[in-house]
Amino acid sequence: MESAPLQQGQWPVLKYAELRDTLSAVHLWTQIVGKIRLRQTPWLNHSWHVTLYVSSQGLTTGSMPYEHGIFQIDFDFHHHQLVITTSKGSRETVALSARTVADFYTEVMQKLKAAGVPVNIHKMPSEMEGAVPFDEDHVQRAYDPQRMEDYWQALVKVHNVLSRFRTRFTGKSSPVHLFWGGFDLAVTRFSGRDAPPHPGKAPHMPAVIMQESYSKEVSSCGCWPGNEQYPHVAFYAYCYPGNAAFGEQAVQPAAAFYSKDLGEFLLNYDEVQQADDPEETLMAFLQTTYEACANTADWDRKALECDFSWLDQQYGCYKEV
Repeated sequence: MESAPLQQGQWPVLKYAELRDTLSAVHLWTQIVGKIRLRQTPWLNHSWHVTLYVSSQGLTTGSMPYEHGIFQIDFDFHHHQLVITTSKGSRETVALSARTVADFYTEVMQKLKAAGVPVNIHKMPSEMEGAVPFDEDHVQRAYDPQRMEDYWQALVKVHNVLSRFRTRFTGKSSPVHLFWGGFDLAVTRFSGRDAPPHPGKAPHMPAVIMQESYSKEVSSCGCWPGNEQYPHVAFYAYCYPGNAAFGEQAVQPAAAFYSKDLGEFLLNYDEVQQADDPEETLMAFLQTTYEACANTADWDRKALECDFSWLDQQYGCYKEV
């Protein structure tokens, strides 16, 4: 059953049970593409070199170096295809459709070779319990184009709010990017101080990678599609290192809550989607959970925060033309 067309400004309705099978396939496909980026791109702090980005078509790797220039891989959720392009003019496509992961992996590698970009990757999915190598995963996977487009359109909405939230911080801050390990769209702020060694526990993930990723104090937030244990698309916010007082802080909106099991605040996507002003509802969650971290961890907020709204109003995105 197709979803009704979205009205201007409307956030799509997302139900985990309807999205689960399609997102399970796409999650694994993004792992294949993400591992290609991992192989081809120089290492950047906190593994930022491996992430994907929300684009006007879907998700993108952005430019990656190869022997003859640069290449790019895009998930196009308008036309439901994977697009591989190079600075030498090559263009190859792979259909996004119901198929096995092994079939998708094989075709992507063939199309990369045809484009002049032969790549070898580690074939085991990361951060996934019970995973099998991509080329051995012969389970038929579902793909519902409308469900995927709905989820991507939600990511577009979330991306824009996270981007605005990111501008309120003059300290070190990550891009708004999608980590294909957990399949979450995230942005992270840093206090500038070192953090204690991370325990480094994640399936098929070397401890040293986790330890470098969490080598500094952070306040992180994002959007996650849920899982069988928590079957809801949700927003999250956490701090590292954690502290007991963080989860005791009052945050907004009232529907947000702290999960002791996960060690983070959660706000179900439905609460934002159904709000009178979804953007400001999500912004309130992002801001108050950041403050919960910064205040309880004694961050130097005066030095780290900023407000450029006056520049936006005079010169930027809020100026009437």
